[in-house]
Parts: sequence; C-alpha cells; structure tokens
Amino acid sequence: MRRGVFAGSAVAVLMLTAACGSGDNSAGKGDLVQPVGDSKQAGSGYDGYGGGSGAVPAADTVKSGPAGELKVQATTELGNTVTDSAGFTLYRFDKDTPKPPKSNCEGDCAAAWPAVSADDASAGEGIDKSLLGSVERADGTKQLTLAGWPVYRYAKDTKAGDTLGEGVGGTWHVLAPDGKPAKAGNNAGSGSGADPSAGGGAGEAGGEGKTQADPIGVNRDTKLGAILTDAEGRTLYRFDKDSAWPMKTNCLGACLNTWKPAKAVDKELVKGIPAELVGTFKRPDGTEQLTIDCWPLYTFTGDKEPGDINGQGNKGVWFAVSDKGKKVTATG
Repeated sequence: MRRGVFAGSAVAVLMLTAACGSGDNSAGKGDLVQPVGDSKQAGSGYDGYGGGSGAVPAADTVKSGPAGELKVQATTELGNTVTDSAGFTLYRFDKDTPKPPKSNCEGDCAAAWPAVSADDASAGEGIDKSLLGSVERADGTKQLTLAGWPVYRYAKDTKAGDTLGEGVGGTWHVLAPDGKPAKAGNNAGSGSGADPSAGGGAGEAGGEGKTQADPIGVNRDTKLGAILTDAEGRTLYRFDKDSAWPMKTNCLGACLNTWKPAKAVDKELVKGIPAELVGTFKRPDGTEQLTIDCWPLYTFTGDKEPGDINGQGNKGVWFAVSDKGKKVTATG
C-alpha cells in the first residue's frame, strides 16, 4: 500500500516536472537578487494610450482626414481587410459600440488611434455602401462608421499596408469588409452578418455587441514578431534570474518598483496561445502572478503606451515572450 502511494506521488511529480521543467529554463540559480531597472527608462507607471515625452507619434504621421474611397486589401494573415484610399489599414475598437454607434476612444487614446473622418468617405469594390455611416464625436466632428463601428487608423502604421495595431490590448482589430474583426478566411462582399437596414449618416448599424478584452493579447511587433501583451496592451516580460522549475521569483524589493508582476488570468478566456501554457504562481506576499510556460511574467514601467518594448533586453536579463511561450531574444 505504501509502495502504491509512493508510486502515485512520483507520477504526479513527474507530470508537473514535464509541464514546467521542459522549457528553456536558463536561470533560477543563486541567492535572491533585487535588480533595479534602468532609471533612464523607468517611468512612474503605465499611463494608458499615450502622453509623455513623444510616446505616441503625432496623428499626422499617418494619413489623416477623410478616408476617400475605401478599399478591400487581401492579406495572407488576416484575409480581406479594409483600407482608406491611400492604403492605410482601418481599425475598430472592441470597447466602442455599434448599436447605437459610440466611440469610447478620446484624449490620449485618440492620439494613438486617430478617428477617421466621415467626410468624402465612399465604398469601393467589395464593400456594401449601406454599411457606411457616421457618428458624432465629443468634439462635434463626424467619424466614419462601418457596420456601426467607429473607424480609426493607428499612429504606428507609417506606411500603406502596415497592420501594427492588430490585437493591441486584445481590443483593437483590423476591420473586415463586413465590419467584423478581420481574420484569415473572411470574405469581402455584402457585409453578411451585419444589419442590412443600416443606412448612411449616424443611423444605427448592425454588428455584434460590445465584447470583453482578451486577458492576454498578441502584438505583432515588426522587430520582435508575435509577442504577448496583457489586456491593456502592455508587453509582458520574463526575467532570466527567475526559475520555471521550481517556479520561483527573484524580482523582489526595489525590482518591483520597475517591473510589475502580471495579474493572473482565467485560462479559459485566453485565445491565440495554447491554454496549457497559462498558469499562476503565488508570490512571497501571497498574490497570484501570471505565468507562461511556468515563467512568471511582468510589465515594465518604462513602457508608456500599448506596443512599447522598452524593456526588451534590459540589463541582458529581461525579455518579451512569444505567442509560443518562448523567450524572444531579438533586439527592439
């Protein structure tokens, strides 16, 4: 009997070891350390969509003003997407609402995500003109809507065809011709699934309702590739002096002034990465920290807006994490 209990316990330990000990565990040795981030990069905390010293490119660094004739652009990764007449990608925000149309992106958010004017906008081939409309913003300007969803550009898209805003914060998505988030396999055309009675002007247009932000997002950075972000779009990092097996944090004391433990999430709500990689770790203070492939994750106070990667390679021990759960060693 005692032999059976011992065998069962050994199996359990082996299973846990297989889950957390098979990754690229390159650290976790030595005494606890309390590294301090680079004070030139560290800030007072993450401050939303922008602000600060040059955190967000000015809205006029991307094509601003009227969209002109909307176009359908076929892509391998996202299927059919919508662009303005100059080829700049157009986006929607999950925290907006389509029925009635309403924008919830103001202030610093609007600096990072310039609203597309409804003036002179028209539907090109593959886009149902009845899906175009407008909504009045807080400043009195008219913003273009597609299937009721307010339409935006992304300030970090600096050339036609860029899609750097896809998936930011888990709430920003490239538009498909029917007003839904673009994804591989979607079809251009008459806007199936949207309210066919949607008309021009600020009338109510169809579309799915408000959705909840994904707890973990994937940002497709041009330099680092597909990297993980939290629900607010902040890049998630791992620390080489932590340990994946046994799970252990070496970021304590002053380290926590610069590197904030990522909050635990419900793995059932996670999309875009394997759910089995998602876990939690109880820190010495009793709080639960998010882990990916058993590595504790953090955000960096030097990142000032969604998509920032200022923490990448910091002191040679802090690195972003790929959508496969692996450490990203490329430089930003």
